[in-house]
Amino acid sequence: MERISRILVTSRPALLTAVVMLTLTSSMAAAGVRTRPSGPVPEVPATGVCDHRAEGRPAARRACVAGIAGQAGPPTQALGATGDVVANRQTARVGALFGADRADDLSGGHLCTASVVHSPRRDLIVTAAHCVGDTGTDLVFVPGYRDGHAPYGVWKLGHRYLPGSWTQDQDEDSDLAFATVDEQEGKAIEDVVGANRFTPGTPTGATAVTVIGYPGSRETPISCTNKPTSRSSTQQRIDCPAFTHGTSGSPWINNEGQVVGVLGGYDAGGDTADVSYSVTLGSQAAALYKAAISDQ
Repeated sequence: MERISRILVTSRPALLTAVVMLTLTSSMAAAGVRTRPSGPVPEVPATGVCDHRAEGRPAARRACVAGIAGQAGPPTQALGATGDVVANRQTARVGALFGADRADDLSGGHLCTASVVHSPRRDLIVTAAHCVGDTGTDLVFVPGYRDGHAPYGVWKLGHRYLPGSWTQDQDEDSDLAFATVDEQEGKAIEDVVGANRFTPGTPTGATAVTVIGYPGSRETPISCTNKPTSRSSTQQRIDCPAFTHGTSGSPWINNEGQVVGVLGGYDAGGDTADVSYSVTLGSQAAALYKAAISDQ
């Protein structure tokens, strides 16, 4: 069964190669895009914002993540079961992508999923390349999106960072991308909702991961925790039901608050709703992340 609204990609054996940085134009203003909600942008309570200056101190790092980041239910939830996401300080870092023309009318308009990852300028999100590869489309990111509401604001995408092998060939082994988002009221998005850590090089299946995403038919996110397995040296897979169109770009988060996968890759994320894929986050993913943060 084909995952109907995922973008079709060609399958080629190339891996991530030269990084291409794409800069969006300022046509957002012409479209009258709202980049902030009325009134001050609310912040997640300070206890939920990781202090990345404390990295390397295990106790401090663990304090940033209470249990599995984004766990949909209690810790005893069965592996491989999909459920509703509880709104909390971890899940606020995951949100939905919309076309800029939907910024003032969000209900029913989300296209993909993305999440905030730590960067020096605290303004970076990660998603699937097939979600942001159309440079002629302006996009906005809504962290913690629920039922047409943007509790932490509507954030305009700026620079996009895509692998050269994606921009040239739409190579499914390169289906990964980063993007910056513009500040609001002098604050970066990471200052508002916190961030998980992008962690390439983690062995597939080392631990269980939680996948959080926004199916196109729902206005709230779902999550599922399971242990991924290898599909090939460049792709990993996870058995989780009901991850339909709209969930492309969903982060795979382990219990240390590390993003170790991003839903996409094989067949733009999978050809059934019950099995999803991610590119293996190896040296090529590390190079793309380095390019994104070095430009800052």
